[in-house]
Amino acid sequence: MKPWWRRNSIIYIIIIISAIALLTYLLRIPQQKPEEILLSEVITMSQDRQIERLIIDGEWLWVNGEEYKANIGNFNFDGLKEIGLILDDVEYEIKSVGINWGSMLLSFLPLLLFGGLIFFLFFRARGANNQAMSFGRSRARIFPGDKPSVTFEDVAGVDEAKQELSEVVDFLKSREKFHGLGARIPKGVLLVGPPGTGKTLLARAIAGEAGVPFFSISGSEFVEMFVGVGASRVRDLFEQAKRSTPCIIFIDEIDAVGRHRGAGLGGSHDEREQTLNQILTEMDGFDTNTNVILLAATNRPDILDPALLRPGRFDRRVVLDRPDINGRVGILKVHLKGKPMDESVDLEVLARQTAGFSGADLANLANEAAILAARRSKKTIEMPEFEESVDRVIAGPERKSKRISPKEKEVTAYHEAGHALVAYKLPGADPVRKITIIPRGMAAGYTRFLEEDRSMYTRSQLGDTLATLLAGQTAERLIFDEITTGAQDDIKRATVLARKMVTDWGMSDKLGPRTFGERQDMVFLGREISEQKDYGDKVADSIDLEIDRIIADSQEVADNILTENKPKLIQIVERLMVKETLDGDELEALFKEPVTSAEPVVETATPPVAESSKDKPKARSKSRKTAPIPRLIPKQTPATSD
Repeated sequence: MKPWWRRNSIIYIIIIISAIALLTYLLRIPQQKPEEILLSEVITMSQDRQIERLIIDGEWLWVNGEEYKANIGNFNFDGLKEIGLILDDVEYEIKSVGINWGSMLLSFLPLLLFGGLIFFLFFRARGANNQAMSFGRSRARIFPGDKPSVTFEDVAGVDEAKQELSEVVDFLKSREKFHGLGARIPKGVLLVGPPGTGKTLLARAIAGEAGVPFFSISGSEFVEMFVGVGASRVRDLFEQAKRSTPCIIFIDEIDAVGRHRGAGLGGSHDEREQTLNQILTEMDGFDTNTNVILLAATNRPDILDPALLRPGRFDRRVVLDRPDINGRVGILKVHLKGKPMDESVDLEVLARQTAGFSGADLANLANEAAILAARRSKKTIEMPEFEESVDRVIAGPERKSKRISPKEKEVTAYHEAGHALVAYKLPGADPVRKITIIPRGMAAGYTRFLEEDRSMYTRSQLGDTLATLLAGQTAERLIFDEITTGAQDDIKRATVLARKMVTDWGMSDKLGPRTFGERQDMVFLGREISEQKDYGDKVADSIDLEIDRIIADSQEVADNILTENKPKLIQIVERLMVKETLDGDELEALFKEPVTSAEPVVETATPPVAESSKDKPKARSKSRKTAPIPRLIPKQTPATSD
C-alpha cells in the first residue's frame, strides 16, 4: 500500500497549479487596450504613410504594435493588397493560425476546479471508508527477530526469572526436544512485579535470545468506546502472530483489559469483557503445532480474572521483585557500560545505599551521575557524582538558593543530628550514611541510612526504627524546649508502623498474636477503600492504648539516648552547621571522635541558671540551659552562599 503522501500528491499538485493560474489571471496587471478601428481607416492610414508596422494574426490586424486593431474577417495578405492596402516601407509580420491554449485553459479553469473538488471529496470518502474498515486492526508494534536489540546480557538482578524463561527460548529454538519427551511448553507466561523491575525489558530479551518476531501492545490499546473493536483487534493480533510463527506476543499492563468480570462500582463493562473473552478464546484456540507464546506483564495480579490465570492459559507466573544487593550491583554494571568511571567508585557501597531501588531507578541513577560529571567538566564519573545522584533520585535536587533563617537552620540541624545519633547508638537501627541540612525537594534536610535487604523484622528492630523516627522531634524538645512541624512525616510513619505492629503482626503482649480488621480493596481503582472491623469498641480502645504505649516507649528510648549524649549531639550540630553535609568516613569519624572542651561549658553553665530560677517553672529552666548554643549561628554564614 502506498504512503498517504504519495496517494494525495497528484491531487494537491493539480489544486496548487490551478490556484496559481487563477490568481495569475485575476491579478495580472491591466494593460492599455488597443483602439479598434475599421479596415477602411487602416487602408486610409496606409495611403497617408501613417503605418510603420503591421501584424496579421488570424482575423485581426494590429497597427503600429498594439496601438490600433481592425477586424479583417476572411481577408488574407494578398486580399488586403487588392483592396488598397499599401505596404511600401512598412514592416509587417504574418502569424500562423493555431490554438490559444492559455485562453482555452483559463476558459475551462472553473470547470477543472469543480471537477477536482468532486474527485478530492470522493477520494477522501473512500479513504475514510478504508480507515473505518481498519479501525478493528491490531496496533501492535512489531520488532524483527533477525536484529535483536536486547538479550539476557542486558538484564541483571533477576537470575531466577531468566532461568525460568530460558525454557521458553529453548522451546522457540528447538521445540522437537520438548515434543520428543511429550512436554508442552506453557502457552502463557505472566510476569508479575512492581513498576520498574524490568518486565518489558525481560520480555524483549526473550525475543532477542530466541531470534523471533516480537509483537508488543498495551492492554489499554484494546479498549475503545465502541463495543466489539477490542475483540476485533485481539483476533487480528493473533492472526498476524500465527502468520509469523514462531513468535512472541507481549501484552503490557494486561490488568487494563483482564480485570475480574462483573466487579467494580459500575458493574460490568461490555467492551472490556468482550475483549477479555476474545483473549481467553484465542489462548485456548492455540493448537499444539503453533509456536506462539503469550507474555503478559502486570503489577496487580490480584485483580485479574481467574479464568485468565487457570492452567492452559497463563500456566506459569514469574515474579520479578526489587533486586537485592547483588542484583543491584549487576544492574549498575549493565547501565554503566560505556560510561568512564573513576577507580574510586565502589559499586558495593553504592548498592548498599540504594536498598529498595528498582532497575529503572538504578538506570536513572547512572544517567544522573553521568549528567552531573558532564556538568562539572569531568572526564570520568567519580563517587561524589553517584552519591549526589542517589540523593537526587530519593529526594530531588538541592535547593541552595532557598533562603532559610538561621534559627530554622539550627532547628533542622538538631533534628537531623538527633536521628543520626540515636540510630548510631541503637544496635537494631540501620547505619547512618549521610546527614544534610541543605533543602532538597520538599525536605528542609534529611538523614540517609544504609538499609539492609530484609525479608522480615524483629520486634526489637522495629522498636529501634521507631526510636530513630521520633528522635528528631525529641532533639528539638531537648534543646529548645519546643517542637516544630518538621516532624510531620516522621510521626506519620511511626504511627503507621506502630499500628501494623499491633493489628497486623501480633507484636502486642496485651492483645496477643492476632490480626484486627479486614480490609476491602477497590478492584477497578486498585486501592484500599475501607476496613471492616471484626472487633468491638473495647478492643479498639485497647489497640489505641497499645499504639500509644509503643510510641511512648520508643520516644523515651530516644530521649534517654539524647540526654545522656547531649554533648555529642551539640558537637555533631556544630560540625553540621559549618559544613552543611556530613557523610561517609567523615561522619563515622565524627561519631567516634571524643567530645571537645566546648561542650562541657554548656553543662557547667546550667547549675547556676537552675539555682537562680528555683521559683520558675521547670520548662523555663530547660530553655535557659541552651543559652550558650546560639554562638553556633555565626559559623553557618560562609556556608549559605546564594
